[in-house]
Amino acid sequence: MSKHTPYSEDPHSAGMGGVHRRYKFDNGYHASVVKFSMSYGGSQDLWELAVTDENGCLDYTTPITDDVIGYLSDSELDDVLDRIAALPAKVASA
Repeated sequence: MSKHTPYSEDPHSAGMGGVHRRYKFDNGYHASVVKFSMSYGGSQDLWELAVTDENGCLDYTTPITDDVIGYLSDSELDDVLDRIAALPAKVASA
């Protein structure tokens, strides 16, 4: 189990089983984490992560990734969530 606590955890909306977790960090970043049969690594019981904004849209501006990161074990997922939590605070849009 992750040391990070999601603010929501729901069945994945693709209707193929699986799970969708959402995380929110004090620095203004969010993460969407999924595991289902069609996610990158889901068939191997691994996680796929995307850095997102508050509306759930992918955020391509971080040094974490410019896409999604797949094939993450539980410990690798924790490491990436730690990296997101350590990012400098987002600058509010004008």
